[in-house]
Amino acid sequence: MARKSPTRSTAKTPDTGDAATSSRPQRTDPSVRKARIAQAQKAQRSRERRTVLLIVAGCAALVLLLAGVIGYGILDARKNQPENVINSLGAPLASASCDPVTTDPAAGNSDHQGKGTDKPNITKIAYSTVPPTSGPHFVQPVVDGRQFYTPSDSPAVETLVHNLEHGYTVLWYAPSEATTSADQLKDIAAVANKLGPSQAKLIVAPLPEAYGTLPEGKKFALSHWSAVSDPTTGAVSSQAGHRMLCAQLSGEAVQSFVTQFPRTDAPEPRGV
Repeated sequence: MARKSPTRSTAKTPDTGDAATSSRPQRTDPSVRKARIAQAQKAQRSRERRTVLLIVAGCAALVLLLAGVIGYGILDARKNQPENVINSLGAPLASASCDPVTTDPAAGNSDHQGKGTDKPNITKIAYSTVPPTSGPHFVQPVVDGRQFYTPSDSPAVETLVHNLEHGYTVLWYAPSEATTSADQLKDIAAVANKLGPSQAKLIVAPLPEAYGTLPEGKKFALSHWSAVSDPTTGAVSSQAGHRMLCAQLSGEAVQSFVTQFPRTDAPEPRGV
């Protein structure tokens, strides 16, 4: 019986050399690696620039916000200053129909009459102008600190003239305005007493008809007693009275008048 020839295996032995070669990591081209690093660095710089821009924009916005707040505060403070507030009260000076300020002869400083003087029987003094700007007066000025009076509680005119001697300005109003203009008169009195030229020295009071009436069409009047005196001795070398008569109440007119004739311009400016 014939022998069978052994069968030869046809399986190929693996090429271990090629497998080892394929399992090794392939090296990256240096130029590609550099390009990737450059791209990453560029992206990082871009992110940093965006961050810086955001910080700068945020700071700029904060600065603008703070500037706006501060600016608004300054404007609001200026708006609320007495010099600005008083101009908003009543009519503008240009439309208040105010006459030019008068310059009247003045006399009577230190001339005290009435109770407590050598002329105790005098109870009413006749003045040469309406309203009065100077003249003999009662011995005691108003010292209660009030700024506004009504026809029912107003001091005597002779008492207010003594205040004029001490540097006060009096804003007189026709008794017919006691009700219709009371609120504005009170507001002007409050603000005018905060102004430098008339600080704590402006009184609003009615002008009694017994002392004369204002000219036709005029309802308000300002009066002041000014003087030039020796700062050491207090001796008065010259003096004058001043009036401004207006048809309408005007805070701007009040400010203009007291600025022209401040509380320091008086025969006895240091008096209370």
